Amino acid sequence: MSTKPSPSLTERRKAATQLDIAHAAAELFATRGPDGTTAEEISRQAGVALRTFYRYFRSKQDAVSPLLATGAERWRALLEATEPGTALPEALEAAVRQALAVPDEEAVQALLRTRGLLRAAADDAALRAVWYRVNQESEERLVPVIARLAGERARPLEVRLAAAAATDAIRIALETWAAGEAGAQGPDSPADLAVRCLRRLVGGMRTGEARSGDASA
Repeated sequence: MSTKPSPSLTERRKAATQLDIAHAAAELFATRGPDGTTAEEISRQAGVALRTFYRYFRSKQDAVSPLLATGAERWRALLEATEPGTALPEALEAAVRQALAVPDEEAVQALLRTRGLLRAAADDAALRAVWYRVNQESEERLVPVIARLAGERARPLEVRLAAAAATDAIRIALETWAAGEAGAQGPDSPADLAVRCLRRLVGGMRTGEARSGDASA
């Protein structure tokens, strides 16, 4: 597996600033809603100038995208670290369990911020569009990771289906959890719901197996 170059100091500072803005936006959206929040208020809460806000984000709703993408990046990294040859459904399930685990209070609060954002998105089309965009980008980045795990015999169609199913399983799990009152762990938690969705959507896929007489995919 190729090693990715480490981000430069400038890139790390940029990412940290974007995440600070995202945290501020998420907190304000959860308490006031997007309609009751302005870009100026988000900037002030994050401790940055308004021009800095607009250097990184096109709109106030767009500001939460780094925060929403964090979970997807974490579980994709877990998948990338999985040994080739591991059965795909098992690899996906293990990565999801780890990514949505809540070993400490910080992890619990991160999930609760996501719940607040998804609840706010229910009444804000622009915020929902950001959520859907983050999921679409996650699905696209997941394709080469799944292709490596599935092996050379996997067909592109099956790889793309697995990436789509895995992404949607997590999205639906988080949306379902956010709409209810279940805790961050245990029955009906994000991890529990995501694993159940994955088993339904991905468990039957034979991504690495050749099927005789079918060369169309």
